[in-house]
Amino acid sequence: MPTWYQSTVVRIEQAGPNVRRFWLETPDVPRPDFRAGQFITMDLPVGEKRLQRWRSYSIAGAPDDDPNLLELCIVRAPEGLATRYLFDEVQVGSTLRWKGPEGTFCLPETIEKDLVLICTGTGVAPFRSMLRDLQHTGKPHRDIHLIFGARTEADILYRAEFEELVRTMPGFRYDIALSRQPDWSGYKGYVHQIYLEYYAQKRPDVAFYLCGWGNMIDDAVANLLIKSGYDRSQILYELYG
Repeated sequence: MPTWYQSTVVRIEQAGPNVRRFWLETPDVPRPDFRAGQFITMDLPVGEKRLQRWRSYSIAGAPDDDPNLLELCIVRAPEGLATRYLFDEVQVGSTLRWKGPEGTFCLPETIEKDLVLICTGTGVAPFRSMLRDLQHTGKPHRDIHLIFGARTEADILYRAEFEELVRTMPGFRYDIALSRQPDWSGYKGYVHQIYLEYYAQKRPDVAFYLCGWGNMIDDAVANLLIKSGYDRSQILYELYG
């Protein structure tokens, strides 16, 4: 049987027009250990059936950020009962019930390939956890390329952190594609153009990690497998929505 935790919301921060960061504290028991990239599953009071009540969210913080807290980065779904509750009713001091952490969308213990982390929106959360974990642990790694897609500049999550990593983390590159901002000076459109530009030539020494909505992942997997000829073992993904 899974262990269920009762956590108190100790901080909420607006991260974008439709995105909030939530920090949870488990006051009565030690916070469970987790691996960067894992998720928790909440049981929210929004219905009678498990499919209505249970929602999974990636942990956005690293294991060593704070021994007592979990950070989540959550987008408000237009018709979602769960995020309606989280955004309209939950406030600092509220209690949330959850189980976990779970999941295998994690970096290997020994990183032997270049990493290409491709995400849209709050799909950046597990990658933020991984990158902060590499900072904390000093684990050796090769080059890392984070490719982030959003609609507008206001939707860019953790931008200052990643721009700082460009300056401080050897081998780290960060590119952004915006689909609905014509005056953006960077890549306009979707994330696919970026990895197809940089990794069009098949290489055995690169691993692609994908996180976001199903359409993005489906297109990226097809592009990498069919257009670029990468092996299926070089592509890992975490789907949400």
